[in-house]
Amino acid sequence: MGSYLGISVIFSVLCLLGFSANAHGVFSVPGSSGSDITSALLKAFTSACQAPTPSKVVIPKGEFKLGEIVMAGPCKAPIEITLHGTVKADGKALHGKEKWVVFQRINGFKLNGGGIFDGEGNAAWRVNNCHKTFQCKKLPISIRFDFVENAEIRDISSVDSKNFHINVLGAKNLTFDHVKVIAPAESPNTDGIHLGRSEGVKILNSKIATGDDCISVGDGMKKLHVEKVECGPGHGISVGSLGRYGHEEDVSDITVKSCTLTGTDNGLRIKTWPSAACSTTAAGIHFEDITLNNVSNPILIDQEYCPWNQCNKNKPSTIKLIDVSFKNIKGTSGNKDVVKLLCSKAHPCANVEIGNINIQYKGADGPATFQCSNVSPKLTGNQNPKACSTPPGTAAHKKA
Repeated sequence: MGSYLGISVIFSVLCLLGFSANAHGVFSVPGSSGSDITSALLKAFTSACQAPTPSKVVIPKGEFKLGEIVMAGPCKAPIEITLHGTVKADGKALHGKEKWVVFQRINGFKLNGGGIFDGEGNAAWRVNNCHKTFQCKKLPISIRFDFVENAEIRDISSVDSKNFHINVLGAKNLTFDHVKVIAPAESPNTDGIHLGRSEGVKILNSKIATGDDCISVGDGMKKLHVEKVECGPGHGISVGSLGRYGHEEDVSDITVKSCTLTGTDNGLRIKTWPSAACSTTAAGIHFEDITLNNVSNPILIDQEYCPWNQCNKNKPSTIKLIDVSFKNIKGTSGNKDVVKLLCSKAHPCANVEIGNINIQYKGADGPATFQCSNVSPKLTGNQNPKACSTPPGTAAHKKA
């Protein structure tokens, strides 16, 4: 009798909180289509997080409003959130916030269900000025994973973010699998997945179409593995930019393989600022088995990255690039600058390998070019265009 009364009390409290849980630790978030589920979701997560055994929070099919929400641990046991429906941000919220949905300090986390995070970014893109200055208006990142460990993000979509779609900071052992990112090519500053100061992240079997980098790698990133990702439109897959701020951390062990880029503004890119505010190292960066379809700037090391003239190009970059490779890269280029390895005068790139490059360009403005500056790459296999084809005697020529 006492046990029955105890269970009855627990379920009565859960009902008063606005959600229900069954005996298997599944917390269902209530709401009719079009309703705001912010409060109910936070309460469900909070109770699930305090459960002593693994639990699940389920958001049903339908379309719901969701305000700014931070779901923070630490939790007592692993927790799973299953999103079946679509949650929509406030499309009129244009200023002053840096986040929308945040998962924070959770060890043992899953997010799945085939659902959609809709950032309602259209109005925000019209007022943002990223395309004119480097100072973007403060707009919310759609989904943040801050200090999340041992996590799996699978079968979810991010649509029309106001700022970055997904941001990863301080994560360990985090896997993205079958994730979709969708936004127009003209949407400013909408990086698909941005990562920094994390270790052991995988991005697998995903499709990213957006207005900025499909994947961007910030400082402090270690052991990133990207495989079977389709990118485009967007600005390609980028390591950096690095060196804009002081106190940045080294980057190491970055692998991008078996990916396809279509119609992107850049392809495979490493970018660092001249007159850098710090002296760090980016090492072990490898691109392999990549297909490019009409990609501008297919292969690019740019150590003079300086958008909108926000820096002093007369001071060479102090970021050291070591152990970099581009292997088995094929496809077509949207301009004649097929390969540009523009390294720093202060710290020439070391141990760069170019192996089996076959990128076609059929434009009327001349043959495809392969430029080298402050680097002597190791060449293996065949090279099309011919490696380091800049005329001898020019500043951009280094004989391999």
